[in-house]
Amino acid sequence: MRAALWFLALFGAAVALALFAGNNQGTVTVFWPPYRVDLSLNLVVVLLLGGFTLLYAALRGLSALLQLPLQARRWRLQQKERAMHGALLDALSQMLAGRFLRARKAAESAIEQEKALEDARHGLPHGRQLRTLAHLVAAESSHALQDRSTRESHLQLALDSIPERGPASILELREGAQLRAARWSLDERDASTALERLSALPAGTARRTLALRARLKATRLSHMTEQALETARLLGKHRAFSPAAAESIVRGLAVELINGAHDPSQLQRIWLGLESAERAMPEIAVQAAQRLSRLGGEAAQVRAWLLPVWERMVDPAQPALPDQQALKVVQALEASLEGLDAPWLARIEAAQQANPRDARLQYLSAVACMQRELWGKAQHLFAQAAQQLRDAPLRASAWRHLAELAGQRGDGAAAAHAWQQAALQHAAD
Repeated sequence: MRAALWFLALFGAAVALALFAGNNQGTVTVFWPPYRVDLSLNLVVVLLLGGFTLLYAALRGLSALLQLPLQARRWRLQQKERAMHGALLDALSQMLAGRFLRARKAAESAIEQEKALEDARHGLPHGRQLRTLAHLVAAESSHALQDRSTRESHLQLALDSIPERGPASILELREGAQLRAARWSLDERDASTALERLSALPAGTARRTLALRARLKATRLSHMTEQALETARLLGKHRAFSPAAAESIVRGLAVELINGAHDPSQLQRIWLGLESAERAMPEIAVQAAQRLSRLGGEAAQVRAWLLPVWERMVDPAQPALPDQQALKVVQALEASLEGLDAPWLARIEAAQQANPRDARLQYLSAVACMQRELWGKAQHLFAQAAQQLRDAPLRASAWRHLAELAGQRGDGAAAAHAWQQAALQHAAD
């Protein structure tokens, strides 16, 4: 449709021109004494149009001629800019390919070309970012080559190229450089320097997953277990690890923190600092209870810490504890039965009656009966447990208690037999 309209307009113009030029009788007379020149109006119009066209072409040609030096300079700068970008791309490619020496040379070449453009007063709008990236590539390559002095030099130049305040795109480069520097320090197992560089990050950047991973490693290297535990919690909330891995890391750090306690008050503070889900973990609760018992803490407090794990162990609706964990719970409770109160005695007896074939519960109930001076019931339960227990330490302890009870009754033969069985169990263990 558009082409048809153009044709119609062209034909209309041709008809109008033919009508004007075909019947135009006008003339133009030019007097140049002593001459007189008569020209037709059509010729004058043609001459005017031709003269205008010739003058316009001459002016354009002169302008192009005068622009040649500027065009040549612009072309040279464009070639330098392309070479600079090519050098940076080559540096990145060589670094990814593991050719770190070539990568560093290419990055330094890009830096030199960017500086030449800056000196020629033809700086690029993104020249600062490009220069910083080139310095970081050179620093990364130097780190891989174990050239620490060159790495630190390029890192400082990269940081000096970026102001502490500015657009977000520029500030992100500075944060990236600081994160990379922290990772380099961790590779050298220099945890203090890594933590110093991480502390210089803004609050928002410091909570990113990459920064938290670096902080976790640095705090663990520095044996700052409490800070490492807090960082591991944040990483778990950010889903930086799988749930199982996050739970394992938190559990290990909590146990390490508990083992580092030197008195009951410090251990109490650590325990209160744990989250409820962490205190419910059997490994953490048992370790804390055992540590408190070794530090001379109150037995009632030990039992209070073990109560959630105990309820989970005896509840048939809950998943069964692993065999080793259940054994540790029984051993931890046995060590804390001094001054046993009636509620705990009722709990143990109820659990043993609900699971009469569980030899460990029989053993624990027997120990509880001994604490309450129920000698006959204790002897009966110990005798049953000694025959059924599969755990050598508990079996030896059951025979030892039977020997003590027999000694109290004055039954020397039974006491000797029990002591002999206890010795055999210790030897087998």
